[in-house]
Amino acid sequence: MGRLAIAEALLTPHGVDRYLELIDPMLVRRELRGVVTGVRRPTADTVSLTMRPSRAWRGFRAGQYVRVSVEIDGVWRTRCYSPTGSAHRAGLELMIKAIPRGLVSGYLHARAEPGLVLGLSEPDGRFILPTPRPDRILLVSGGSGITPVLSMLRTLADEDHQGEVVFLHYANTGGDVPHRDELAGQPRNVRVVLGYTHAEGGDLRGFFSAEHLERAAPWYRDAETYLCGPEPLMKVVRELYAAEGLSERLHTEEFTAPPLRPSAADANGRVRFARSGREIGNSGRPLLEQAEAAGLKPEHGCRRGICLSCTQVKARGSVRNVTSGEVSHEDNEEIQLCISVPLGDIELNC
Repeated sequence: MGRLAIAEALLTPHGVDRYLELIDPMLVRRELRGVVTGVRRPTADTVSLTMRPSRAWRGFRAGQYVRVSVEIDGVWRTRCYSPTGSAHRAGLELMIKAIPRGLVSGYLHARAEPGLVLGLSEPDGRFILPTPRPDRILLVSGGSGITPVLSMLRTLADEDHQGEVVFLHYANTGGDVPHRDELAGQPRNVRVVLGYTHAEGGDLRGFFSAEHLERAAPWYRDAETYLCGPEPLMKVVRELYAAEGLSERLHTEEFTAPPLRPSAADANGRVRFARSGREIGNSGRPLLEQAEAAGLKPEHGCRRGICLSCTQVKARGSVRNVTSGEVSHEDNEEIQLCISVPLGDIELNC
């Protein structure tokens, strides 16, 4: 048995990391942490954090996301963010947009400073560039969807990629485009096209259209396209690619889960929220939506079963996981409200 294993055994039930973090949170050996080393605000509503991850960090692939945890008023809150830096650079860079009433994004935008320690997860997600790289790549983003595709662009630059690349980004105005100076200084094989939806001055004016696509990347039919942005942008791009038989060439990263159509068979019984004392009829919708319909405001983040922010204890009853189809009947079990549909009567400790 190695020395670390012996130490872990002697320090059970807490383990070495619980004691190391009392000295310095970045000394932990098995958990992932990141200490903020630099803070910038590229636009009025975004904050860019440069971080030094702990020793367990093994890097990421451009386009992936990580779960980021921050302690706010004594409670750890978790959200998903895509690294914006190159996958070939040391460290980690995150760019976070402060959304209205966003607990975590608002906190980090207003209060993040060097020395802040955040919890990290292993990177995840299949929104990544293939190997070998395609000869033609089209990156399309809107708003905060710029983060994973900016990582792709920076990664390609560090690889000295010689293929044709178009970076098409939509923002309300020029002031809403982060890292504009960097985007303007791309090599000859990279074309940056900015579309402003609410102002003049961009390369394109208004929302995405077939005409925009032809002007930005007339060779898009022969390219691999990577898309991330708000749902209206995602929808119109998907429809255009589907109409042209190009869906297999379109790769997307989602902000929200696709809408769930409730089943009449699931809409039976009652949902009781024990802590608040509220009770409603089961609509067949995910429990997060039903809690909100009951006037509650449970903690949540991604709304698609990734960030774990909406985890609550199911005191009794049965639920179905809408992503896996798995049914659980156990009492006093932790479930994720955003992807759990009640089957009959159920009681939650919230």
